[in-house]
Amino acid sequence: MARDRPLEPIPDDGEAFIDVYNAELKRLEQDKNHTWFTAPWLFAECYLQRIGVRLILSRFRRKRPSGRAEKQSIVMLCRPLFPWRSNLTCSLHVTELAKMMHELQVDKQELIGDSEKLGVLFKEMIQMCLWGNATDLSLLTHLSHDDIAHLQTVGKEAQQARKEFILKDDQDNVWSHLTSLQDNDVTVDFVLDNAGFELFTDFVFADFLVTYTPHVSRVVFHPKLIPWFVSDVTPADFSSTIPNLLSDTFFPPPKPVGGTETPGVDEVKALPPSRPEEHEYLRNMVTRWQSYIDSGVFSLSVPLDTPLGAPNSKADFWTSSRPYWDLKEKAPLVFNGLSKSGLVIFKGDLNYRKLTGDIKWPVSTPFETAIGPLAGSFPILSLRTNKADVVVGISQEIADKLDVAGEKWRVNGKYALVSFVPRT
Repeated sequence: MARDRPLEPIPDDGEAFIDVYNAELKRLEQDKNHTWFTAPWLFAECYLQRIGVRLILSRFRRKRPSGRAEKQSIVMLCRPLFPWRSNLTCSLHVTELAKMMHELQVDKQELIGDSEKLGVLFKEMIQMCLWGNATDLSLLTHLSHDDIAHLQTVGKEAQQARKEFILKDDQDNVWSHLTSLQDNDVTVDFVLDNAGFELFTDFVFADFLVTYTPHVSRVVFHPKLIPWFVSDVTPADFSSTIPNLLSDTFFPPPKPVGGTETPGVDEVKALPPSRPEEHEYLRNMVTRWQSYIDSGVFSLSVPLDTPLGAPNSKADFWTSSRPYWDLKEKAPLVFNGLSKSGLVIFKGDLNYRKLTGDIKWPVSTPFETAIGPLAGSFPILSLRTNKADVVVGISQEIADKLDVAGEKWRVNGKYALVSFVPRT
């Protein structure tokens, strides 16, 4: 890489989309853009992920059944470091969200009949899900415990303060769309991003949609089939989330006064156990999620026990190098499934880059223009914190103001975009 050598063809042993990678490499070679320094950034990143996975996957399988320890520790860190200060720091941690969902359960019948209140809560859920993306492990390598707690702040005051950081805000349009759906059997699809805390917030959002609104009947989650961009959700990550959240080792239960410390993961042994009611709220919420999985209300797009690296036409496309403009041509089974969805939620920066082709469009380009042939095929909601150059759907004036201020607003994860395009 340091010597700008050409990217070599990937040996084609039948693995999904390797022929597509190699065809693209051949085209880039013809254009003299096939070295590490000249290849398109997104293609080179995807290529690096694929060859890296191929090199380590067999050894990875032999060494341990899954590579989830780092992802799990991030969820552990989301428990409050200083619970007695939670009112001051408003930490968006697991037990606090469980408490919030418990309180919604108490008022469930009243909420279902009050569209205005549901709309307010829906926006809070979107922002929770949006800023949960800030815990991408690729950005956490330089963050302290306090930094993580700050990224996961919740509450009306915090969300109001963050409003100025949402440069494109289609939250009202999304809620109007959901409330307009006449079908009594509406599915929402999540094209997932990161495991760990972000996946937890995805579960909470999905729970809110099916439990507390009359508009959604089921949720389908779409994972990656191989380790991808540091921390993306695999079937194994998805399957382990609920058992981990129910585990007394993972989230230590309250201990009697004078009891001994409950052992946990080395990195978080110092964390105090949760209060009795918080532990119960979490258990009740996660048990409900398990019942939803058992009944098909929540489902994964591939079998839950899909082995790491096993091909499946319902998910192979997500780890290809192609932009999502090619979804209909390259993955017709996935496209046809999403075309029946009431809403498809694309999580995170990489999904945004693939939706827009990773082209540095003028910032004022409408989102529906940038996503090309996908526009209108099905309702699309992109929740993205900015971690790469491509940005569309905002005014040039806003971009210029941020540039003049010296903000690295395109890449620092501080700013976000909530972009919606309806079905036409």
